[in-house]
Amino acid sequence: MAFTFAIVGRPNVGKSTLFNKLVGRKLALVHDTPGVTRDRRVADASVGALSFRVIDTAGFEEDAPDALSTRMTGQTVTAIAEADACLFVVDGRVGVTAGDEIIAAALRKANKPVILVANKCESQASDIGYAEAFTLGFGEPVAISAEHSMGFGALEEALARYVRPDAVADDEGVAEPLEDGDEDMEEDVPLDRPIRLAIVGRPNVGKSSLFNQLLGEERTLTGPEAGITRDAIAAPWVVDGHEFLLHDTAGLRRKARTAGHTLEEMSVASTLEAIQFADCVLVMLDATQAFEKQDLTIADLIAREGRAIVFVVNKWDLVDNRGGMISELREKLDRLLPQVVGAPLIAISAQTGEGIGRILPAIRDAVAAWNKRVGTAALNRFLEQALQRHAPPAISGRRVKVRYMTQVKARPPTFALFGNQLKALPDDYVRYLTNGLRETFALKGTPIRFLMRGGKNPFADK
Repeated sequence: MAFTFAIVGRPNVGKSTLFNKLVGRKLALVHDTPGVTRDRRVADASVGALSFRVIDTAGFEEDAPDALSTRMTGQTVTAIAEADACLFVVDGRVGVTAGDEIIAAALRKANKPVILVANKCESQASDIGYAEAFTLGFGEPVAISAEHSMGFGALEEALARYVRPDAVADDEGVAEPLEDGDEDMEEDVPLDRPIRLAIVGRPNVGKSSLFNQLLGEERTLTGPEAGITRDAIAAPWVVDGHEFLLHDTAGLRRKARTAGHTLEEMSVASTLEAIQFADCVLVMLDATQAFEKQDLTIADLIAREGRAIVFVVNKWDLVDNRGGMISELREKLDRLLPQVVGAPLIAISAQTGEGIGRILPAIRDAVAAWNKRVGTAALNRFLEQALQRHAPPAISGRRVKVRYMTQVKARPPTFALFGNQLKALPDDYVRYLTNGLRETFALKGTPIRFLMRGGKNPFADK
């Protein structure tokens, strides 16, 4: 396990900016608004020859016991307990405040090594604040400017007291960009990395509650307030020998409601990035308001991104008349979202844990379909039977000829049709072939794509 530093400090002192600089990419949201970071985020980092792990945390504030800021502080306290040492960040331009004194007392009580970092020291205006930092009792502060990448040589020297130059951070819990699918992947061949899962949905449908329920700990903040989660948070999830990288995401509201709100637009962008990097997406629905327009928009977005999809109906414990409701929801799903007909649909209560055990089998089925590769011979037997049952319609009096079909890639399954005038095929005929492929080759729960090709059959001589 890599040596771990928790970055702690008051709101808006530049903790997330420092976190992003150490990680080497913009993982955490950064905005002028205080309190943007609410949940702790873990990632591998490096400075010079040093490799280690860092935890970005929320600001440290005292408030009423049930207040959101108090719950955020609880996440920070957990991060301090998990870390081997702490990077205590203060604002060099502001100097030491009462909030800094409170954090200093908490760090002394935690009895963890502390490196004091005076951020925003890019000008002479920080000289007084830098001098005041000595009064906190953690030795000489390291003067840096995370935004301008200044002072990182001195920071490396301070970190080197705890991290050996040859230390290598393991890659558990790091969200690297998803590479394009391997076109030669055969059916049932496992991915060579943890399966990436993203939990998405409208605000306040229970995404963070499910995230915590799956992990078995209060990893992210939950509560009655809508929009608590602002940033996509990743955490490793291992169950029954299967490794996953689970992403909790911010709620996706209608575009009109986020336009002009920079912070909300950044939160939406973080969620969209998590979807793009995912292998499978869990779409959370509210059992009391399932398949609203925004739910359909989200599901269509995931289908266009080509991700495996599982629908999770939450708040099942609030439903009084359950008889026949799953069948009704299934009918709505297949009617309103024909692009993902047959996708897994399960009912749960993230609050009570009811139905949670059905999530893993649904994920496995969806990912298996998403990875599936079908042989060309089997595809052309299917195509021949499909053409016999229902021939393509004539276009301008000229018959459309579909000669053969082959699968060109998986993740998602993508098929090439060869023939003449194929681009003129009506959408309902393409849907007929799509539904036939789903039923014949167990491709439910994954988008299916078609490429229309003309020209000579390259297999004619074989």
